[in-house]
Amino acid sequence: MTQKLAETQYPVHDFIRSRWSPRAFSDRAVEPEKLLSLLEAARWAPSSYNHQPWSFIVATKDDATEYNRLLSTLVEFNQGWAKNAPVLILTVAKIRTDDGKTNRHAFHDLGLALENLILQATSLDLFAHQIGGFNPETAREIYQIPEGYEPATVVTVGYPGDPQNLPDGLRDRELAPRTRKPLTEFVFTEKWGHTSRLLKG
Repeated sequence: MTQKLAETQYPVHDFIRSRWSPRAFSDRAVEPEKLLSLLEAARWAPSSYNHQPWSFIVATKDDATEYNRLLSTLVEFNQGWAKNAPVLILTVAKIRTDDGKTNRHAFHDLGLALENLILQATSLDLFAHQIGGFNPETAREIYQIPEGYEPATVVTVGYPGDPQNLPDGLRDRELAPRTRKPLTEFVFTEKWGHTSRLLKG
């Protein structure tokens, strides 16, 4: 297992420090009860007006036909590594409320549900990698997703594998340290771009 603990400026929960997005996955199957725990965690995410505008289409390698259908929505580059993950999840946001209004918080709320799912995965020694490189229209056609719903991402879930099995370029990225912008670049006070006094102490 490749451990990539975040080098944080301030203390955070260990699940946040240890969460990262690998591309190397083991062929070990994810236990159904663990997968259900991930989905249950997503279920309890907060959402605007409690609309809960998320849906998930799940495929596992136990059903090769369904797994390959979902895998086929990914761009070729992502298929090359994602095919090793035992679980694929297509995430969908409901972008209109039941009365037909645009829900501008739909993707935000889906993101909250996914963070719940991902942190629950981390607590179970599983890892997840969200993928934006897929064809939403192909996904819409394959799964007959209705108007008012938007395919958002595909998530791989599984146990970590050996980075040495990745191609050279991906292997280097897999083993590189995790980095983030410092708080001074995005935490402001008084006006845009003015670093918060919290960070000047």
